[in-house]
Amino acid sequence: MPASPSSSPRPALLALTPLGQLRAGRLPSRLLRLFVGLTFFGVAMGAFVRAGLGVAPWDVLHLGLSRHIPLSLGTIIIVVGLLVLLAWIPLRQWPGLGTIANTIWIGVSADLTLWLLPEIHGLALQIAVIAAALVVNGLGGALYIGSQFGAGPRDGLMTGLHLRTGWSLRVIRTGIEVTVLAIGWLLGGTVGLGTVGLGTVAYALLIGPSTQFFLRWTVVDLSPPAASDPTAADRDTAPCPGGTAPGSTENG
Repeated sequence: MPASPSSSPRPALLALTPLGQLRAGRLPSRLLRLFVGLTFFGVAMGAFVRAGLGVAPWDVLHLGLSRHIPLSLGTIIIVVGLLVLLAWIPLRQWPGLGTIANTIWIGVSADLTLWLLPEIHGLALQIAVIAAALVVNGLGGALYIGSQFGAGPRDGLMTGLHLRTGWSLRVIRTGIEVTVLAIGWLLGGTVGLGTVGLGTVAYALLIGPSTQFFLRWTVVDLSPPAASDPTAADRDTAPCPGGTAPGSTENG
């Protein structure tokens, strides 16, 4: 008996090579999802900053650097992303279209959001903005991941270290996040309530579930092109381990 629509398998996330990303098909739809998702990332980032209750660990670093470097926050995000990409070289990681777009476009959209959005005052409104930003960030992450254009620079660093060292992704991710948070704090980048900030804690706990929730509707199905060319899967793709995307919860 044919499977009902509700029981049909969801589209798979694939680990595509940079060339495979461009050859996988459905480019207009995927490019739209990619840039809408990255724009949502930047909007959420700007909203976190304006709410003033804490930001994601990497953004603590960005804000800390902005206190010492006369550049806009978005420009600093781009520069840090490019520096992280340099760390891909010894790890033998290859950036894809999504990697380059992530490196540049999130910073652009964050700067635009900060230009348009004033500072948020009043605890109730600040919390509401943080909650909305988490939803927007989760949807943006799901659209970006679902476009299947590869990992962003920071998540690519994580997966590259995992492949080269064999260490647990959880250990590497935690080590990177704690390191950038500590450096950002030492540079004066702490924003919000307490030592870390309500927004930082909320982001750390909720961005993963938020992104995972939206992924069920946002992954572009690339199986028909793969089925029409049996050699394409061997040449350009490989199943993504554990069904997780290379750029699962990255904020830039």
